Order: sequence, then structure tokens, then C-alpha cells
Amino acid sequence: MSHRVLPERPLPGHAVCLDLRAGGPDDPGAAVRAALDVPQPGGERRFLVVDEAAGLVGHQLLYERLSSYGPAQIVCLAVGARGDRTLRRTLTLRPPAAGVLWLFDTTGDTTGDTTGDTTGDATGDAAFLRPLVEVLATPEVFDAVLGSLGEVVHGVAVPAVRVLEHDLTDEARARAWRQAVEGLTGPEVPAGSASPEGVPGALALLLGEGVPRSLSGHDWLPAGGRAGSRLVACREALDDAVDGYERVRGAAGLLAGAGRDVDLPGDIERLTEELARFRAAVADAFGAAGGTRLTAEHRGLLRDRGVELPEMPREITRAGIVPALRDHTYELIGQGLPLRSVAARISALSARTAPAGSASRLARLDAICGPERLRRLGGRYSFTAGGSRPVAFALTGLLALLAGVWPVLGWFLGPAVGVLAAGLAHLMLRRRPNRSPDGRIDGGGATGAAPRLVGGVFGGLVGAGLGQFLGPPVWAASAALAVSVVAVLLLALRDWNRAVDDWWARADPEEAGRIMREIHALVVTTAVHDWLFAEVRHHCAAGAGAVARLLRGLAETADAYGGGSRTQDRTSEWGTDPVSEWGPDPEPEWDAGTVSGWGPNRASWTDEPSRPAPGPGPSVGTDSATGAWSWDDWRDDEEDDGWSDMGDEPPVRRPGAPAATPPPSPPRAPSSPRPAPARTVSADVPGAAFSAGPAPAWLERRYGDGGPALVDTLLGDLVAGTVLLLDGCWAGIERDPGGAEHAAQGQRLAELLDETRIRLERDAAASPPPPYEGLRDLGALTSLAAFTDRSERPDAARLTGVAPDAVARLLLAEDDPGGTVELCGPEHLRLLSHDPLAARQVRFVPEAMRRGAAGDDIWRGTAEDVVWTGAGRYAGILRLVPLRADVVHTVRAEEAGEP
Repeated sequence: MSHRVLPERPLPGHAVCLDLRAGGPDDPGAAVRAALDVPQPGGERRFLVVDEAAGLVGHQLLYERLSSYGPAQIVCLAVGARGDRTLRRTLTLRPPAAGVLWLFDTTGDTTGDTTGDTTGDATGDAAFLRPLVEVLATPEVFDAVLGSLGEVVHGVAVPAVRVLEHDLTDEARARAWRQAVEGLTGPEVPAGSASPEGVPGALALLLGEGVPRSLSGHDWLPAGGRAGSRLVACREALDDAVDGYERVRGAAGLLAGAGRDVDLPGDIERLTEELARFRAAVADAFGAAGGTRLTAEHRGLLRDRGVELPEMPREITRAGIVPALRDHTYELIGQGLPLRSVAARISALSARTAPAGSASRLARLDAICGPERLRRLGGRYSFTAGGSRPVAFALTGLLALLAGVWPVLGWFLGPAVGVLAAGLAHLMLRRRPNRSPDGRIDGGGATGAAPRLVGGVFGGLVGAGLGQFLGPPVWAASAALAVSVVAVLLLALRDWNRAVDDWWARADPEEAGRIMREIHALVVTTAVHDWLFAEVRHHCAAGAGAVARLLRGLAETADAYGGGSRTQDRTSEWGTDPVSEWGPDPEPEWDAGTVSGWGPNRASWTDEPSRPAPGPGPSVGTDSATGAWSWDDWRDDEEDDGWSDMGDEPPVRRPGAPAATPPPSPPRAPSSPRPAPARTVSADVPGAAFSAGPAPAWLERRYGDGGPALVDTLLGDLVAGTVLLLDGCWAGIERDPGGAEHAAQGQRLAELLDETRIRLERDAAASPPPPYEGLRDLGALTSLAAFTDRSERPDAARLTGVAPDAVARLLLAEDDPGGTVELCGPEHLRLLSHDPLAARQVRFVPEAMRRGAAGDDIWRGTAEDVVWTGAGRYAGILRLVPLRADVVHTVRAEEAGEP
């Protein structure tokens, strides 16, 4: 027999399956011990046992061991031979804790052998039993069947079955799985850069240059310290220079000599020197505590150099970094980013928060206050007043001409106005602000006195001559003289102020104030981020690096899992391709063909020439090895009660059937659509190895190419499972980010992939993932509850692409025994009970098939006795037909013997 009859691994909550038949892969005792070791949740112990009908009594002790750890529920699939006419079972297999389903000849043997050998073709055996085992192992169906067996005589029945299987094609399953794994892992992306936007507050403080609010009023450079005293001296020198500039500017500075004792060049020189000393003090502090960790010794060195550090602010602590990383990681995953993209962003955060030490700030200090800026600040700039010289010549000449129109007196007054303008220009030159009172510092200057003098004398003489010719009245000449004098004074003040402002702007002593503020801000930033936050930044960088490595490792694990290493060629699975390219079955030949209505073993027409022509079968799958039966297939006659050697007994004929004649080739019934050939199939998932095999008569397969929600559902399961398994990593990262080992998470991801792939194979991921137990921090996942809760599933049609209409029609059909296929041959019909009311029926449908708005309409009117299963891809009817009272014999313990 084939070990593929049983699932490769027990499914949570499902009955534990074991095979006690001869020729199995394990010793029966070892199989029982292994079954007892399988944990079953909720205290419910269900066992589905496949055994030979002839071996039930011999295996009495094995069945008793299944109940040795407490009450157990057992459903036994007793596989009988064609020649069996009675069933012997022990007290252990009696209701209500146990029941027996008696099957006949499940091997699919084509040799016509009737010797009772149950170890025939392994492929046929597996193709027949495997779907039935999967249906019965479902807890809801298991409980319903066991309850129904308790209502029939002896708790033994022969099943009649009609099952529809909704599944994916191998290509659709492989494509959906590949796309889901790719969506989980994502491509390799560059790290990029981290930004304070969109991250938790604790991380935003480390990514930005800001200062915590609690430290906003702290005095980082006390005035009594070395750096603080330099800063005070700089500010005093700047204030002196600004005060001197204000005194020099205006009429008082030019005419009254208010700025005579002001030494603006000396103040600027002193400002430059103090600024250089302040810069040197800050650079010394940066270099003295330039490491990446702040120690008590560093605090002392900084205090000696005038930098006073406060205690750690309350806004950020080392203990809050890993929780912030956790929240940020969950948030990025929740946004739909694949693992590698999340790892890239976390890597950028790690690089951004890694402490570089205050020594790395020296380059920035040089950029703020380097030698070039100091040299430019202390430079000497010339003083230039009066504007353009031709303009000054013409304007002064015009004003002198107006003053010279006074008759006779004009010859004196006109040139006098020119002399006044030249005198004011010379006064500007003498009181220029770029010259020290003692002449030690002098930037030079030019005010245009000569053009004004020449222009004024020339204009005055011209005006005097014009006044002699015109002879204006005295009042007009005096008015012209007043206008000329006032205009000369105002123009001189305007030129003085413009020249002083221009020189001040070129010298730009106020730039020293900006430099001081930038240096102070740099000191504060360095003190906060390179000294106070050094330990926190180091912890954050190490933790973020550990998270990024973990996520990349998980992505590599998922890629390795989904890379096809777990698939194998279907031909090597079966030895030969069970269905060659999904082509049509060959037409039967009557010298070695099949006749519908026979048992699973196919016999030639000449083996039993008295076989009748096939009767009406079920509506689908009539190319099967067994036919349908009805309650009228036998008579309740006394002569039928006696049994003789069935090797010589003619087959049962339906009432009114004609004498047997070689029938024509039987027509092929329409079969369900089959997908394009798929050459690979997973070997580690239930049912995968049989999707391409020949289906039993009672099983109709419907394949879909995948619905619109399939990939998104798989991806959501994988991502949610990844988020949940990350929950166990944060404690190790918090404790030791650099030494955290994540091999366990890789193993758990492989288990998650296994579990998700199993559900994909089992029911196209219609069933939700098992609940995750053992969360370390439920509060951390509260905001992700809608994301990690995968209990809400799409309906099966949106997952498989196959509409559930056929299932609904099957369940809504009348209670017709002809709609099911009995798992026995016609020669066994007289073993069954004559009472049609004694049969029990179990209708079962996966819950996923009735989910969704579309399903509500087609399921309306469904029988109330339908068993809605939580998982599976099978739906249908399981009819339990009881046996006659004299067919089943119960053997007591003393008669049972040893196993």
C-alpha cells in the first residue's frame, strides 16, 4: 500500500490519521505510538484508522492503546476484499466512541483478482482512499459521521459518496505562491536616506538636529568658562562696533564730530580676534571629547573647557529606542512595503543615527568660521563718498551758478558755494570711519573734493556774469543763494550716510554675530546628539542594523523556500505519468475493458459473461469503477439470506434487466474540465500528489485558475505571520543588538511558509491561519489588530475562481440515493440493510463556499442539516448505509488474540 493515503503531517484540530494495514511504511505498533504523540487541542482526541477488515480483531490491543490516555473517538475505515461477506470487530470499535466504515476493494486492480488481496496497485489505492481520508479527517465531518454511525445497527455502515472538489490548477497554485512570496520579500533596493518625518518621536529626535524642549533654556556655555568667556568677549566687541557705527553715521558724525573718538577699525579688529579665540576654544572641546561614547572623564574635560552638560532629557531614553524601532518596523510593513524595502529604510536609519563623535563636527566648524571668513572679516576696506565725479562736478557747478546770479555780490557768492561743497567733501575724508583716531589702521578713501571745487568756482563765475546781464531783483537772488547752500549741505549728508553704510556693509562686522550664533548652535547640537545622546544613538544604530539584517535574512529564507527546491516532477512521483498530458482515456475494448456498475477491480467481459448491461449511474463521473444502486436492486426473499461461495454465484441483476449480451462500447460521460498539464507538484502538502491522478467515480474535480483575491490573501497571511513572528525578536535586540541570533526566526518563517503552503494546497487558503500563541507584547500589536487578524477570509469563489453553484445544486437536490456512489460492488448489495429509513446522510460544505454576497443567494434554502466545515476543498454527501444484523459479528476480548 502507499503511504500517500495519509496526510504527510497532522493538521491542527483534524483527526490523527494512521494506517494499520499490512505492508504499510511503519510497524502498526509504531504507528499507534506516533499517533498518540500528536497533540490534539481542546482535549478532544480523534483518530481516523485505515485498516484491513480481516485485521480488526487482530488489532484489538492497538485500538485499546488509542484510548489508553483517556477517552478517544475512533472512526475505522475497514478495507475489505471482494470475497468478504461478514465483518468481525471487537468491543473497542462499538458506538458511541467508535464506528466502522466498511469499504470493498479500493486498489483499482485491473486484473480481476478476487482473492481478497488488498495490497494491489498503490496508485489506485491512494487515489481512492486519500480524498476520503481527507474528508473524514475534518473534525466537523468526523464528528457527524461518528454520531451517525452511533445511530445505525452495530455502528457499522457501507458509505455511499458523492464529493465535489474545488481546487486550483497546478499552474495557478504555483503562480499565486510565487507572486505572494515575491510580494513578501520584494527586490533589492538601495538604502536611501532617513528622514525625521513619519517616524516615532524618539527616533525623530535622533534623526534631526533639534533639541528636546526640556533643554531649551539650558546654558551650554556659562560665562565663567573658557568658551563662554570668549563668547562674551565677542559679543562685547560686536556691540562696541555697532555702537560706534551708529555714532559715526548721520549729521552729528560729520558736522559735530560725534564720532571723533570712535575707533571702528579697532573694534572690528578686536571682534575678529575674539571670534578666532572662541572658535579655537570650541574646536578644543570638540577634539577633547571626540569619541562615540560619553564617559565621566569626557564630562570633566568638557567642563574644563567651558561646556556644561545637563542630565539626560526625559524625552528620550535608551529603553525606549527598541520599542520605537518595533513600532516603526510594524508601521512600514503595515504600509505594504516588502521585507527588503523595509530593511533598506531601517538600514538608512541605522546609518543616520550611528554616532560619529564630536571630532567629526570640526569640518562643519571650519565651514562656519574658517580662516578665510576671519580674514575677510578683519580686512581693510576703503571709504568712498560723493558718487560719480562728473556728476559731482556738474551738480556743484549748477548750485554755484544759482548762488552767483546776485548782481555784483554774485562774483563772490557763486565761487563760495563751490568752496563750501569741496570743504564738506574734505571733512568726510578726514572723518572717514575706516581710519583709527591715531592713524594706526587706515583703509584709505576718496570723497571727490577737487571736482566739486572746480565745478563750483566755474559755475559761480558763470552765474555772476549771468546776474550782471539779467539784473534779477534782490529777493530772487537771495532765494537762489539760500536754495544753493541748503542743497549743498543736504547732498553732503546724503553722500556721507551712503558712504558710511556702504563701508559698513562691505566690512560686515555683523557677520560675526551670525557666526557666533551658528557656532553656538553647533555646540548645542554637538552636546545633545554627540555627547548626551551618544549611548542612545549607538543603541539605536545597532538595533536598527540588527532589524535590517533580520528582515533581509527572512527575505532570503522566503526566497530559498519559494525558489522551487521543494517541488519535484510528477512523473517521478508516480513512476509514470498517471494521466498522459491530460488526454482522453482510451476507448474500452471488450476483451479487456470495463463495464460500469462493477466494483473497483476492472474485469474483462469474458471473466463473468452473465454481467448485465450497466444501469443508470450518477449524473457526473460515469466513467468510474463503481456504479449507483437503489433500494430496488434486490428482493427481500428468503433465498437471498443464504450465501454460498461467491466465486460460483452469478451477479445480481436489476429487476427487468435483459439477458446479458456483449454491450456496445459504453459512452463516455462528460467530465469536469481539466487544466493544462502541470509537471511539478509539491511533495510536502496534503493532496498535492493526487491532483493529477485518476479520480474515483464518486469524486468530481473542478479546477480554477485563481480568483482575484488569491494572491492578496496569501500575501496578507504571510505578512501578518511575519509581523507576529517578529514579536519574539525585540527582547534579544534590546538586550544585545550586535549579538542577537535570528536563526530561530528563520526556522519559524519556514514553518509559516509551510503552514501557508499547506493551506493553499488544502483549500486555496480559504481557511484562516491558526491563532498565534505566546505574544510577548500584545499592546505593541494593538494598532495592527486589523492587519494581523486574518479570521475574515474571502469566499472560495474569489480564491479559486470556481463558482459554488454545483455544490449548491448537489445539496439542494432531493434526497436520492442514486445521487451517490456506493463504495462496494453489486455482489455486496444484499449485505446491506433493507430498511431505506435506516440510512444516515451527512452533507458537508466548507464554510468558505458560502461566504460573500454572491454566496448568500445560492445557499438560500439549503438543508439545515448541512455540516459547515472550517477548512477543506471538498463538499458533498456522505451516505451511511447500515448492514444486515447477521453480517457484523462482535468478538469479545478473550477471543480477540494478540495483534
